[in-house]
Amino acid sequence: MKKIGILFGQERSFPEALIERVNQLAVKDISAEAVRIDQIIQGQPLDYAVIIDRISQDVPFYRASMKNAAICGTAVINNPFWWSADEKFFNNALAVKLGIPVPKTALIPSREHPDSTTEQSFSNLAYPFNWDEVFAYTGFPAYMKPFDGGGWRDVYKLHDREDFFDKHAQTGQHVMLLQEEIVFESYFRCYCIGGKQVRIMPYEPRNPFHLRYTEQTNTSKKLLKTMESYVLKLNAWLGYDFNTVEFAVRDSIPYAIDFCNPAPDADRNSVGEENFEWVVATTAAYAIDRAKRQKPGQDNLTWGEYLRRSSAKLPLSELPANETKPKLALPAGPKRRAKGGKDE
Repeated sequence: MKKIGILFGQERSFPEALIERVNQLAVKDISAEAVRIDQIIQGQPLDYAVIIDRISQDVPFYRASMKNAAICGTAVINNPFWWSADEKFFNNALAVKLGIPVPKTALIPSREHPDSTTEQSFSNLAYPFNWDEVFAYTGFPAYMKPFDGGGWRDVYKLHDREDFFDKHAQTGQHVMLLQEEIVFESYFRCYCIGGKQVRIMPYEPRNPFHLRYTEQTNTSKKLLKTMESYVLKLNAWLGYDFNTVEFAVRDSIPYAIDFCNPAPDADRNSVGEENFEWVVATTAAYAIDRAKRQKPGQDNLTWGEYLRRSSAKLPLSELPANETKPKLALPAGPKRRAKGGKDE
């Protein structure tokens, strides 16, 4: 019997529904349950063919446990080694190289010295920083947010340089991004599961949290197709099995705002019943597929195109036309495009 485990924190609706769905499908020799950890010994496996990780970004003990499970053969979703290395500024730099539109973004040193460092630790950092060129590049208004954070924590809207210095003084040891504001006419959040399945969801980040997933009926098919292609490309290069990409659309151009969300919101009460059903069904099918393909004692992780090509010293270019991933058979359910797509 191969077990699919769900590692989660405070959330309940998605993990419980996913476990129930996998078990309802009654695939021979495959079952699902909540992960149980009562000890972690170096080089000893956990009893799971697949683990869907929803919480290790906040719990270092879990992250180390997932790495140990991975080297013992568990297919961990998402790859804990890449997840540990990834951050939002690198994501933006990669998108630039791939030709995907992103806001103009600069990396900002932390306002306070990290613990166990002094002024002498920053011999290579110019003081003062070249703020004039940074501000000229991003412009104002702009947003400032942690370079490796999630959600809307510690996010500031800035109106001018004085506002920047005032807010930056409140950021402590966080390394921040300064990012051009994209004044958008529409906004989308897109699930990508298994590197192939995309769910494009109209989203309004200015609404209260529980009202952000909205209905929209006038999105062009061209825009939907463009966003889908960007989602697939970003996740192929990053190597995420489960991720969301957010787009702010300005002048009909979708700008990738945030695509480092390997444990995205999947709560029934926030995403809505139709989106929730899609993510549960799609994740269950993908997890079962990974369990079937899992080889005990081998590397069963997903590694992105960036690492694969870098290790082979290949250029950062488009995926070859004849290079495809295994197709995943999904149960019938809601279509992956936003409702009401129309031709321009």
